[in-house]
Amino acid sequence: MRVNQNTTDFFPSINHCAKALILFVGVCGAAGILYFLSPYDSGVYASCPFNALTDLYCPGCGTLRGLHELLHGHIGIAFGLNPLMVLLLPFIGYSFVTYVVAGIRGRPKRKIFIPSGIIWTLLGMVIVFWISRNLPYYPFALLAP
Repeated sequence: MRVNQNTTDFFPSINHCAKALILFVGVCGAAGILYFLSPYDSGVYASCPFNALTDLYCPGCGTLRGLHELLHGHIGIAFGLNPLMVLLLPFIGYSFVTYVVAGIRGRPKRKIFIPSGIIWTLLGMVIVFWISRNLPYYPFALLAP
């Protein structure tokens, strides 16, 4: 069996359906663990290494606690912990669902071209969020988890 050198498929011997099911079970298992083991007091989860080294918040700080709150139905608290995560989660969820459904149906993943301008804009938004959540002034201090 020849493997195309241009592919990014790390497990070419596993079919798409099995990969999709493994991903689905893994995400559901992680969500179950996060639902029952609180990141506030369980001691199971590691703290943010960037925050530990610099005492600043990274764009992902508060995401684990925010996901825990979302699993319990507390959207407002999750938004207060990491608004960027809450705003991007529908897009990530759509991507996950389409990947799993396409894999289970045995269809190839849809190739979606995202223009570089959109990618650079998203990166810029993440960097602005990163900087602004570390500013100690009133409107920006609300972005800190």
